[in-house]
Amino acid sequence: MVLTMTAAAIVQPRFSDRLAERIAHVGAPLCVGLDPVLERLPAEIETADPSAAFEAFSARLIDAVGTTAAAIKPQSACFERLGWRGVRALERTIGRARDAGLVVVLDVKRGDIGLSAAHYAAAARDAGADAVTVSPYMGPSSIEPFLDAGLGVFALVRTSNPDSDAVQSVATSDGSSVAERVARMVAEIGASCTGARGLSDLGAVVGATKAQDGPALRAAMPDQVFLVPGIGAQGGKVEDLRPLVRAGATGANESGLLVTASRSVIYPDVEAGEHWTDAARRSAETLATRLRVLL
Repeated sequence: MVLTMTAAAIVQPRFSDRLAERIAHVGAPLCVGLDPVLERLPAEIETADPSAAFEAFSARLIDAVGTTAAAIKPQSACFERLGWRGVRALERTIGRARDAGLVVVLDVKRGDIGLSAAHYAAAARDAGADAVTVSPYMGPSSIEPFLDAGLGVFALVRTSNPDSDAVQSVATSDGSSVAERVARMVAEIGASCTGARGLSDLGAVVGATKAQDGPALRAAMPDQVFLVPGIGAQGGKVEDLRPLVRAGATGANESGLLVTASRSVIYPDVEAGEHWTDAARRSAETLATRLRVLL
């Protein structure tokens, strides 16, 4: 007898629903950024082969934060600079994170259009990523191929770096900022790909260090998940996130937040007698607890 599966049986849940389910599981919208730098690796990590060192470092971090974080965000550039061996280490890291139940946001900040964007999207999907970061400044066609590939997308809207003001704060002809205009475009595109909780597969990068713009951006993007960098080493505070919380959210998984911390978790202050992986776990758990209190 030949068995067939219905289309409904093989369709993967939307990215936004998978992310919400994972956040509900761990209780906090915490994302840990993996930004390995050779000079900052713990002494016990073998550095004869940098790609192997990055893979070992990432594996131990995933083991340390895997029950606390909802997601992991590997910085592709850190791995890519090592050539094909680095890309192999990145793909293995993504696989390990997925095996641990983590949602994987691949931080690549792609910004091309058309067929080039489709190639980038296929590469990220085939590497095992759940979502990617994208620069939307070439318009909708720099976003849509990634959504068409079944990926979640976080478009750069209001980034945490200080010099982003040179572009993102500039007033446009209608009096709104460039960031607000991009936010409206993101909301319009994202309206066609919402999940069961009303959250869109198309989210936005909104830095915690730009809290003053939070209310306007949340009003413009009511159903977007905000990937929020800037907490910790960049000076952002958990309390600054309050204006970014989605209206009507009944829990962390509907808050519309995915708060990312990198250096403060992966390069933690190690207490006397403490192993660095325990310090990383402690740092992640401390931030997760603060997020639970906030939400």
